[in-house]
Amino acid sequence: MIRVEQLVKRFQAGGRDVLAVDRVSFSVAAGEVYGLLGPNGAGKTTTVRMIVGLLRPDDGYAEVDGFRTSSASDEVKSRIGLVTAEDGVYPWLTVREMLLFFADLYGVPFDVAQERLQGLSELLQIDTLLDRRCAVLSTGQKQRVTLGRALIHDPPIMLLDEPTRGLDVIGSQVVFEYIAHLRKQGKAIIVSTHQLDEAQRLCDRFGLLHQGRLEYEGTLRDLQQLTGRESLVDMFIGLLGQPVIGPLPAAG
Repeated sequence: MIRVEQLVKRFQAGGRDVLAVDRVSFSVAAGEVYGLLGPNGAGKTTTVRMIVGLLRPDDGYAEVDGFRTSSASDEVKSRIGLVTAEDGVYPWLTVREMLLFFADLYGVPFDVAQERLQGLSELLQIDTLLDRRCAVLSTGQKQRVTLGRALIHDPPIMLLDEPTRGLDVIGSQVVFEYIAHLRKQGKAIIVSTHQLDEAQRLCDRFGLLHQGRLEYEGTLRDLQQLTGRESLVDMFIGLLGQPVIGPLPAAG
C-alpha cells in the first residue's frame, strides 16, 4: 500500500519561492491502479520523487508498504519498481546482462532471477532481444527492457511516470498490457501522466493535480458527479478555466 499525507515541496526559481506540491494526500491499495494526472508542471513528477525518496518533502510524509521514505529510504526503494520515460538502459550491456545485474543489486538469488527473466521475456516479448546490446535497441524495445528492469525484483509497489511518452501505438499497448498484469499480481500502482485518454482507460481511481494541488480525487463516476463533465480531458479543460469548445472562426 502507498500512503501520501499532506506532502509539500518548495523550490527556488528566479529568486522566488515556488510551491510545487501543496498539501497533497492520497492512498493506493494493493491491486489498484491510481492515476496521478495533470498537465506539465502540475507537480506529478515531484510527488513521485518524494514517494521514491529521491526528494525530501518540506512537510508531510509518504509511506510505502508501511515504511516512511524520510526514515527508511532503503526499505522503500527495495519495495518499489520505477518506470520513467527515460530509457534507463546501459548501452554496452546485453538485455540479459542488464536485467540480471539489476536482480543482483536487489539481492535476488541467481536461480530466481533466471526464472523471472524468462517470465518477463515472454510477458514483454523480448526473448529475441536478450543477447543484443541495449545500444542497438529501438525506443520501444528499450522501454520494454525498462519495464522488465522495474519488475525483476518483484516489488509490491509500482510507480510509472509518463511510461508511454515517445512510444508508438504498439509500444503503448505493451505498457497497457503490462499494467493489467501488475494489477492481476496485486501490486499497488501509480501511473503519473498527462495523457488523460490513456489514464481513463487504465486507472481505477484518479487524482487531478493543478498547480501543485490535488483538486479532485475519486473514481471516474465520482469525478463526473463532482465536475458535471464526462471525460477527464473535459474536466481538466474546465479546471484550467478554458471552454471545452472555443468560438468558431468567422466564415471567410
